[in-house]
Amino acid sequence: MRRLLGLCCVAVLVAGCSGEDGSNGEPVPPFHPRTVSTRPSDPGKPADSFTVVATGDVLIHPALTEQAEEDGGGKRDYAPLLAGIKPVIEAADLAICHMETPLATADGPFEGYPLFYAPPEVATAVAQTGYDTCSTASNHTLDHGADGVRTTLDTLDAAKIAHTGSARTEQEADTPLVRDVRGVKVGQVSFTFGLNQGTEAPEPWMVNELSVDAVLDAARKARAAGAQVVIASIHWGIEDQHEPTADQREMARQILADPAVDLIVGHHAHVVQPFEKIGDKWVAYGLGNSVAKHEEPRGTTEEGVIGRFTFIREGNGWHVGKAEYVPTLVDLGPPIRLKDLTTDDTVDAGRRQEALDRTDGVVMSLDAPGLTRP
Repeated sequence: MRRLLGLCCVAVLVAGCSGEDGSNGEPVPPFHPRTVSTRPSDPGKPADSFTVVATGDVLIHPALTEQAEEDGGGKRDYAPLLAGIKPVIEAADLAICHMETPLATADGPFEGYPLFYAPPEVATAVAQTGYDTCSTASNHTLDHGADGVRTTLDTLDAAKIAHTGSARTEQEADTPLVRDVRGVKVGQVSFTFGLNQGTEAPEPWMVNELSVDAVLDAARKARAAGAQVVIASIHWGIEDQHEPTADQREMARQILADPAVDLIVGHHAHVVQPFEKIGDKWVAYGLGNSVAKHEEPRGTTEEGVIGRFTFIREGNGWHVGKAEYVPTLVDLGPPIRLKDLTTDDTVDAGRRQEALDRTDGVVMSLDAPGLTRP
């Protein structure tokens, strides 16, 4: 990740080996239509509230695959890596991941930095952990060109994980992702500040590149498709920097000033960035890494947060009535495990307190009235 464009520009299953899980390398048709359900709801009785959780970068370095092979007894099993956050993820009404790395077929090849290509079993674990959707627009989306986009989205489709941010066809790119969440239609859009040096989209619609106008256009399409709430997943900022850039903050203000978007969740920096309330809306500038094992861990790159937002109905509209963050830590072990720092007492006490203190300080460093953690 170190050679990519760090500056935010104004210019976000079972897929295992082969067989019944559908991930044997054969193309899997995309979901049509893209209005699908998550948690069960009472027909005709839309909820008066629902919860959304979002997490940071799923960044599959080779060490995580080695751990998955050990956990699977020779087969790749990433579920134990993510098990520590499963209670928080599966309890939400809508759970959003950020799939930063392209996913290969079961036969590989699998690659780490700088051109990632992760095993399809990553999607299996994401589904087992309780995620409903993944944003797929990142600077790594085209690490393996159009083939990488296709294998990634085919694998997510096989896993029954919805996705937005990249596309295999122009029709797919033009079809908003809108989900039924307890009877409420929730849209999601995903954009990236740019692509790695030396990569470009074979077609302009293959990955969503970031601008205020592009985000708002996509959000309005989701509204036109029935969305009552729209969440924007945005890949932006400067790597290893806790402070959001001036561009990030200005873009957040412009995007949230428009009624088309209700919430922004961000990623890319690989460290936690602040939450901010702008008017009556929220932006989480950077959720840090969800899972990663950098060649040179910094301590901060192992820390992340789960953003949890409770939307409540107000008249004919919706707004975030409660905003929370759940600090997490990639414990490098061995074994490597993602842990919820609010509930897991197996983390070294000193390391746990260091991570909590730093995360609290960063997340609360801007105007965030009412923001809490468990």
